[in-house]
Amino acid sequence: MNTRSAALTRSDGTPVRVLVVDDEPDLAEVVTGALRYEGWDVRAAASADVAVREARAFRPDAVVLDIMLPDRDGLSVLRAEQPHVCVLFLTARDAVEDRITGITAGGDDYVTKPFSLGELVARLHGLLRRAGMTRERATDSLLVVGDLELDEDAHEVTRGGDLIDLSPTEFQLLRCLMRHARQVLSKTQLLDLVWSYDFGGGAHVVELYISYLRKKIDSDRAPMIHTVRGAGYVLKPAPQ
Repeated sequence: MNTRSAALTRSDGTPVRVLVVDDEPDLAEVVTGALRYEGWDVRAAASADVAVREARAFRPDAVVLDIMLPDRDGLSVLRAEQPHVCVLFLTARDAVEDRITGITAGGDDYVTKPFSLGELVARLHGLLRRAGMTRERATDSLLVVGDLELDEDAHEVTRGGDLIDLSPTEFQLLRCLMRHARQVLSKTQLLDLVWSYDFGGGAHVVELYISYLRKKIDSDRAPMIHTVRGAGYVLKPAPQ
């Protein structure tokens, strides 16, 4: 994922609201995590019926929607409930006529599976901007957790004032951990947030890069990167 210096918010300054509707739990978790990484307020639903209930209560600005749901046609239901919501639909079909059908039925844009999370997020940004319901908000480019600092703009990392040299992938992984400080992230979540949904690698790649980070971030210092057995990894301030 690319470094960003501004966050997209609603016109009143509150987080963008996105509803993710997909009956594949793993995919829904990955997409939801990526959108929360943008600072957005995200909810998920696994069926059209649940999506309608969530949409009524949540009033999302955009919906990421798998049109092939197990219970009924989610797109027509959501359009009936909220005709002005931005809809980015997901489809496993790549035939031109299927794409045309989805757009004609009311979808604003689409991505076909498999897709990159970067593309999905970029398309949502475009939809929301074109709808005129959001604005850019300048954000501090400096992430701070304990004595660890990461400057997104300068692409620099220091701990206790000491400059730490990281590769591009190490930097992206550390930024992800710092943005989710004190939150346990599974190997699957880290793999998809850092390397994207369509990356062909396995969980061993995450383990390898976590070990690289530990050697650079935690070397000769109180550890900040911790393994939570059976759950994943968490970054938190070292005890004083």
